[in-house]
Amino acid sequence: MTVSFGLNFTMGVFLAPTAAAYGVSASALAVAAALSTAVTGLAQQSIGRLLDLLGPEHVLIGGLTLMSSSYVVLASVTQTWQFVAAYMVLGGLGFAASSTLTVTTLLGRAHGAQVGPAMARAAIGINLGQLITPWAATALFDPIGVRATFALLGAIGLAATAVLWLLLPAGQRVSTDAGVGESLAGRWKVLVSFGFHAATMYVVVLMLPKHAVEQGWSVAGAGRLVASAALAAGLTSAAMVRLLRHYPPESLLRVLYSVRLAALLPAVFVPGPRVLVVVAVLFGIASFPVIPLTMAILSRGLDPARMGRTLAPAWVIHQLAAASGLGVATVVHALTDSYRGYFALGLVFTVVAVGLITPVRRREPVTV
Repeated sequence: MTVSFGLNFTMGVFLAPTAAAYGVSASALAVAAALSTAVTGLAQQSIGRLLDLLGPEHVLIGGLTLMSSSYVVLASVTQTWQFVAAYMVLGGLGFAASSTLTVTTLLGRAHGAQVGPAMARAAIGINLGQLITPWAATALFDPIGVRATFALLGAIGLAATAVLWLLLPAGQRVSTDAGVGESLAGRWKVLVSFGFHAATMYVVVLMLPKHAVEQGWSVAGAGRLVASAALAAGLTSAAMVRLLRHYPPESLLRVLYSVRLAALLPAVFVPGPRVLVVVAVLFGIASFPVIPLTMAILSRGLDPARMGRTLAPAWVIHQLAAASGLGVATVVHALTDSYRGYFALGLVFTVVAVGLITPVRRREPVTV
């Protein structure tokens, strides 16, 4: 998860310097991010089948290889369409096969109904990737250049994947058929809430560095801003490991969404660049830690033999909502020259998400 999420979300730090170094339109890069996210979403159903047929270990290694290779390819492209294609296909498919659906399936088979704390521990890897990779990228831009930074990070990802392949215990396939998964229809409110979460989170995490640069931050400073968010998210994920032993994930989700509201309010209404530190830290707390809590709810009681196929629709919704959010944010930015309008939309999404996971209190009959 450190390699997968680190490489995927560090692309936000690359957008501004890549536009300058490659002569690529910043809008084209934003569209590439949306398309890559859409590819990830559309691939989830097929990834779910592969997880059950081949085993999550093989899918994970294949995804990490594609993800790391995308960076190596991006180091050598010379035209805009080549950049978009490599980012969209290699990056999108690689992330589809190496992100949370795969890890949830792997851990769900091992831990069953007690997967919540294990997912929270694994989510720390997401935040380590966000913390280490943007910092490394911004530190390397000046001394070696953008292309060499792409190549070096990709090579490190490939090396880490090779080591993981040697260390990862061999798993067993638990399914030999290509049937369908279980229905998640009874958990539709959680699924819709997950979509609103993605439509907000991806835009803020990927576009916050660009927004910060537009507010007067340096590229290196914007990368540090993302690292601050990642550190806050990592500490929160570590806390969730303990909290899940005492509180249900639904209650913890409502707390995190409340923190997200506190993060987006200043992003929308408080002018100036300094407030972005507060935005980054608060949003970091309520960003990726939402994912393991949601997965703990959705995976509760599922058949391990069909877990990949069953959970795939949740990730189709998640990724397509994220892609739609990035697309709308790009349009809002083109019309207003700012992301504040979309941050305001994120406030609405967060309120709706909280409402969906809040149980309806039944009115007790009054006896006279």
